[in-house]
Amino acid sequence: MEERDHRQIGRELDLFTFSELVGPGLPLWTPKGTVLRQEIDNFIWQLREQYGYQRVTIPHITKKDLYERSGHWDKFADELFRITSREGREYALKPMNCPHHTQIFDRKPHSYREMPQRYAETTMVYRDEQSGELGGLTRVLSITQDDAHVFCRHSQVREEFLKIWDIIDSFYKAFGFKLRVRLSFRDPAAPEKYLGTPEIWDQAEGELRTIAEERGADFFEGPGEAALYGPKLDFMGSNAAGREWQVATIQLDMNIPERFDLTCINEKGEKERIVMIHAAIAGSLERCAAVLIEHYNGAFPLWLAPEQIAILPVGEAHHERAKEIAAELKAAGVRVVLDDANESLGKKIRNAKQNKLPYFAVIGDKEIEAGNVTLESRAGGSEQLDPQSLVAKLKKEISEKTIA
Repeated sequence: MEERDHRQIGRELDLFTFSELVGPGLPLWTPKGTVLRQEIDNFIWQLREQYGYQRVTIPHITKKDLYERSGHWDKFADELFRITSREGREYALKPMNCPHHTQIFDRKPHSYREMPQRYAETTMVYRDEQSGELGGLTRVLSITQDDAHVFCRHSQVREEFLKIWDIIDSFYKAFGFKLRVRLSFRDPAAPEKYLGTPEIWDQAEGELRTIAEERGADFFEGPGEAALYGPKLDFMGSNAAGREWQVATIQLDMNIPERFDLTCINEKGEKERIVMIHAAIAGSLERCAAVLIEHYNGAFPLWLAPEQIAILPVGEAHHERAKEIAAELKAAGVRVVLDDANESLGKKIRNAKQNKLPYFAVIGDKEIEAGNVTLESRAGGSEQLDPQSLVAKLKKEISEKTIA
């Protein structure tokens, strides 16, 4: 298990770091680690965009009033980072995004013909965790959520849930994960922990149970695991390191729309109370990255790898041709490392393998004469390819998002 610890792999591959001056639980992402984060997020957006999501952007702080209305100020008082302005106004660093997103929806009246409204945003939230609970990327103070909120009519809930479920299945299939689902319901013995009436909760939990049954999912119930405002489907995935994590989540919320009086105008011209669905595919980019680092032991598939191919000239006489090949690959959107250091070819190959690059391409006298490169893969295969065929091969494999 230790050889798959994401903290150790992250150091070895130079993906992220922590600083005592910045503080515990506040990861700093290197250029390579930032590519990893961006590729995860880009993939999620590609999937979401197909289902009509629109990007939104919100600030990182809010007046106290917003969270008082939503109920978070009372329920999450211990987790809030609070700020007092020079004029004495009380603000908080946002620990979640949903209250902000309600105000985007509520900026104007919406006809039933405009429903649902699907908003998505990848942004950091901040929670004041105790220092003893922090660990690597899996428990941090700055959490990057790939957050989405669907504002819809009650009759649209099932369809929207299934669309999000399709996105989740597509995302985790790319990594070879098998998922099971926890129906995260309230603790009936502690009603003070939740917003809303028992009747609303009974209805919401019943709907989620029906959706899971109709989907034919492998599911189990988790009493006491619900969110403040509603029950949820939490997707549990096991990575190759043998650890099970909660990864994605879909949450049904009938309480926040009530507290903010969110409505649409129905066919009769009347105001109709809407429903809110919260959805995160990765959960948090930090935890998702940790899970994938351990899952692949740092040997990421080509599309996800921060560095996809190393170009290795045998000697100085081959540097110019190596630069030309590297430039062609970069122009095609491939992430290239040109290793033109004054080192032996054997050492260059060892470096590429230690950095767990999917491919490296050797360029020497025979390759220049033949007008090709010798492409070797991390898995051990070797082939001769001209530059155009090399670009086509890599672009095809990247677009297919193969598991390994």
